[in-house]
Amino acid sequence: MTSKEFGVRDGEEAVELPAQFDAGLYYVGRIRTPWTQRKDCPKNARESDAVCTVELDEKWAAGLKDVASCSHLVLLYWMDRAPRNLVRQVPAHYGVQRGTFALRSPARPNPIAMSVVKLLKIEGRTLSVVGLDCLDGTPLLDIKPYFASTDSMPDAVVGWHKKEE
Repeated sequence: MTSKEFGVRDGEEAVELPAQFDAGLYYVGRIRTPWTQRKDCPKNARESDAVCTVELDEKWAAGLKDVASCSHLVLLYWMDRAPRNLVRQVPAHYGVQRGTFALRSPARPNPIAMSVVKLLKIEGRTLSVVGLDCLDGTPLLDIKPYFASTDSMPDAVVGWHKKEE
């Protein structure tokens, strides 16, 4: 899938991207999910109970020490098939224009996505998890432990979203 397959909806605004990147990164693995097309992906990770797998590259396997003790993890991944030039978007499920930085859409200058997943098991360098919303083969950027004591903000509000509920 290419970013052109995402299309630009009426009311959306794109910008010209810079000629070169500011930073580099390493993919540490790949995420395997049942979804091969954008239309099939859950709107957000909490909508799915599909068991997905995270395949960590061999060179990073030693980094999994003690990960099995975690009930939940934060996965950071690169939505490599999303457009990167949209600054205003019209999500299909809302139909109202919003700024890219007010959305969790994968279409953004740096298509970094984040999900808190439930860790089911680890076999070698493969993790079985629940709580993802990405296409099969999505590059994995990082794995971090989820700390409910510091990562949860129960009183957080997204004003425009709260008004629409």
